[in-house]
Amino acid sequence: MPSTVILEKTVYTIDQLGEMPLPQLALAGRSNVGKSSLLNKLTGRKNLAKTSSTPGKTRSLNFYKVTPEEFYLVDLPGYGYARCSKSERDKWAALITRYLQKNPWLVGVVALLDSRLPPQTLDIDLITYIRSQGLEVFPVMTKADKCKQPVRHANQAAWQRLLGLQKPPMLISSHSGMNIDKLWQFFLDKLSAVLSRE
Repeated sequence: MPSTVILEKTVYTIDQLGEMPLPQLALAGRSNVGKSSLLNKLTGRKNLAKTSSTPGKTRSLNFYKVTPEEFYLVDLPGYGYARCSKSERDKWAALITRYLQKNPWLVGVVALLDSRLPPQTLDIDLITYIRSQGLEVFPVMTKADKCKQPVRHANQAAWQRLLGLQKPPMLISSHSGMNIDKLWQFFLDKLSAVLSRE
C-alpha cells in the first residue's frame, strides 16, 4: 500500500483543468458502483474520499497524489445518476471527455463494474468510448461480497466474452478486502511497465 495519499486537486470545470505532470490512473464507473469506498480501502484511510448512501456525490475530477510511487489516482464523476439535471450531466460529460482526450499522462482507465449485474448499456458505452480514444481499459468488478458466487462468476464470464479478454475481470470487495492488495499491485505493475518504456 502507498505511504501517503492526499487529495491534491479538485476540478469542476474545463477551465480548471491544467497539466498534472505525473502518470495517472483514472477510476470510472456508475454513481453507485463504490468508487469512493474503493479509494478509501486502497489507501487504508476511512475518510479520504467521501462516501454516501446517495449516489452521485462525486461531481468533480479528484486528483489523489500517491507518494513515494509518484502518480495520481483520478476519481471521475459517476455516471447514470438520474436525479441530476441533464445540463449538469452534460457538463460532467464534457469535463470527462476533455480530460480523457487531451492527457498524455493518462496510463489507462479502471472501469468499475457492479459484480451483481450482467453487462449494462452505460458501462458498455463507456468502455467502447475509452477504447475509441486509444486508451487502455482495466475492468474491475466491485461488490463481490454482495452476491453469490455463481452470479458473480456468470457476470465475470459475460464481461470477458464481451470485451474479448484473456482473463475474466478481477473481482474485488471494499467491504471484505477481497483482492484489494492484488488490485493495488496491478496498478503499480501497470505504472512500472509504462515508465520502463519511456
